[in-house]
Amino acid sequence: MVEQVRRERRTVGRAATGAGHPLPQVSAVAPPVTAQRERHRRRSLPVKPGPKQSSPAGTRGGPVTSPRGARAGLMLGDHRPIKPRRITVGGLVLALCMSGLLPTAALRAQQLEPRAYAPSPVGLNVAVIADAVSTGDLSFDPSIPITNGHANLNIAATGYVRTLDLFGRSANVGIGVPYVRGDLDGLYLGQYVAAHRSAFADPSLRLAINLYGAPAMTPREFAAYHEQTIVGTSLTIIAPLGAYDSTKLVNVGTNRWAFKPELGVSRAIGAWTLEGDLAVWAFTDNTNFYNGKTRSQEPIGALQWHVIYTIRPRLWIAVDSTYYNGGRTTIDGKRNFDLQQNSRVGITLAVPLGRQQTVKVAYSKGARTSIGGDFETIGVSYSYVWADRR
Repeated sequence: MVEQVRRERRTVGRAATGAGHPLPQVSAVAPPVTAQRERHRRRSLPVKPGPKQSSPAGTRGGPVTSPRGARAGLMLGDHRPIKPRRITVGGLVLALCMSGLLPTAALRAQQLEPRAYAPSPVGLNVAVIADAVSTGDLSFDPSIPITNGHANLNIAATGYVRTLDLFGRSANVGIGVPYVRGDLDGLYLGQYVAAHRSAFADPSLRLAINLYGAPAMTPREFAAYHEQTIVGTSLTIIAPLGAYDSTKLVNVGTNRWAFKPELGVSRAIGAWTLEGDLAVWAFTDNTNFYNGKTRSQEPIGALQWHVIYTIRPRLWIAVDSTYYNGGRTTIDGKRNFDLQQNSRVGITLAVPLGRQQTVKVAYSKGARTSIGGDFETIGVSYSYVWADRR
C-alpha cells in the first residue's frame, strides 16, 4: 500500500511540473510563521465590506466612519478612501458654543469705534447702512480636540441715530439691527466638520451723553464750537431678539441680554485728537442653551484707544487699537478654560460726500489672540444726515 501511494505521488508530480521535476517535499509539521510573513498574508486577504449602516444626520451618505479618519474607516469595513464630509452639527460647533466663541458674540468685544463721543448739534437724524466681512482662525480651549478652526462672516446692518438735549448736555440715542451670514469649519479629531448660518442677530440700543466739554448746541452754536477735552459715557443694550433654536448648537442669536456701560475721554490738540474708552460687557444667563442647559459667561473688560487726525471738517483718519480680557464660560456648573486675553489694531477713514453724506471705511486685524476669533475685518458704512424742520 505504501509503495502504491509513492507511485501515485510521483505520477502527479510529473504531470504538474514536468518530467524530472518532482514536487518539493512537504513536512508533516508546518514551519513557524514569522511576523513579517503574517503581515504579508493579511495584506493579501480581500477586505470584506462591513454591514451597511445608515448615515448620520447631516452627512452626504455612505458608511458611518469613526471621527479618527481613514484608519477608523477601514476598521469599520470601508476600504475606500475617506472623503471629507460636510457636517452641519459636529464637534466643532459643539466646542464653539461650549467655549463661548460664537463669532457674532466675539465681534462685539472686538469693536473699534473712534470718535464715539464726538458732539453734534441737537435735532439731527442719521440713517446708517453698513457691511463688514470678517475672516480668520478660531482658537479653542486646549482640552477641545479641534484644529484648523476657521470662520467667514458677513454682517450687514441698518441703524438710526438721533441727537438730543439731555439735561443740557449733548447726547444721542441709536438702534442697530444686524443680519449675519456665516460659515464655520475645522477638523474635529481629524475629520472635517462645518456649519452655515444666515439670520438676523440680536439688535442693539445705545444711549450716550457727554458729561463734560460738550453742552447741547444748536447748529449755529455748534458752528462756533472748538473741541478740547470731552468726557462722555454710554450704555449699550443687546436684546435677545435674534434667531435662536435651542436644538441647534450654533445660533446667530444668543438668547440672553448683554449690557455695556462705557466711559470715554478725548483731548483735541490742534488737528490731532487722542481718545480712550473703557467698557465692561456683562451678560445674563442663557437658561435654554442646547436642550435646556444653562450657560453663563463672566464679564469682559474692554479698553480702546485711538489717535485721530482731522484733515478738514468731517474728513479724518484714525489709528485704532483695543484690548479685552475675560468672558470665561460655565455650562451647568462646569467651568470652561476659555478666558479671552486678546488685542486688535486697525485704521479708519471717514470721507464726506457733500454736506449730508459720509462714507467710512475701516480695517482691523488681531494683534494677539489667546482664545476666540483672530479675525481680519474690512467694513464700509454709509450715513445720511438731515435736520429737523423748524
